[in-house]
Amino acid sequence: MIAIVIPCFNEAHRLSPGPFLSFLAGSDDLFFIFVDDGSTDRTVEKLEQISTQTGGKSRVLHLATNQGKAEAVRQGVLLALEHEPAHVGYWDGDLATPLSEIPSFIEYSNDPTRKMIFGSRIQRLGAEIERHWYRHYPGRVIAFWINIILKLPVHDTQCGAKLISTDLARQIFAEPFISSWLFDVELFARTIGLFGRQQATEMIYEVPLQRWADVGESKISLTYLPMIPVELLKIYWKYRKNLH
Repeated sequence: MIAIVIPCFNEAHRLSPGPFLSFLAGSDDLFFIFVDDGSTDRTVEKLEQISTQTGGKSRVLHLATNQGKAEAVRQGVLLALEHEPAHVGYWDGDLATPLSEIPSFIEYSNDPTRKMIFGSRIQRLGAEIERHWYRHYPGRVIAFWINIILKLPVHDTQCGAKLISTDLARQIFAEPFISSWLFDVELFARTIGLFGRQQATEMIYEVPLQRWADVGESKISLTYLPMIPVELLKIYWKYRKNLH
C-alpha cells in the first residue's frame, strides 16, 4: 500500500471530490489521508464527504488548531506510518500537481535504492508547466541559495509532491520542523545527516513533472518573502553539522 497525505487549510472553496474519487477508483493500493489543519471554513465537512465517498480508501485527520503546513504534513505522515505502507508521500490539496503524476512516482520508487522521489517543476518543451513569472523567478533565486546550503544538484526542493520509503520517512519525520514552509529543505538536510551527502544523492530522485499549474492564490503571502533568507539561515545553523 502507498499512503498519500494531503494537507488542507481553508480549502473548502476549491476542494472537489471528482479528481480524488476517479483516481482512487482505478487503484487498489493507494490510501489518502486528508489533514485538516484547523480550518475555519467548511473544509472538514467537505473532506468528510470525500472520505465517505471513497469507500474506505481515505480518512480525515482533524487538527484542532492551525499548525502550519509542515506540522500538518508531519502529523499525516505519522498517522500513515501506522498503516505500514510501502511508501508514504504528500501532495498539495489544490492539485497543482495533478494526481495523474502519482503512477510515475510509484514506477520510479520500484527501484529499492531510491528512497525519496520528488517532483520538479522544470519548464521544458513537451511539458505543461504553468507558473506565473512572479513566482517562478523568486523561486529560482530561493532554489539557488538552497543549493548552496545543501550542496546538492537539486532543481526544485519546494514542489509539493513527494513519495518517500517508509524506513526513511520514519527517521526524517520523527521530529518537528523549524520551518513551516521550507521544511522540505529540512527533509533533505536530515537525509544527508543520516547517510552522508554521497549516499543521499543516490537515494533521492528528482522527477520532472509532465503537468503543473498555479491554482488560485498562494498560501505564502508577500510579507513572508523577506523572512525566507532568515528561515534558510536558521535551517543552515540547525543542520550545519549534517551539511559539512
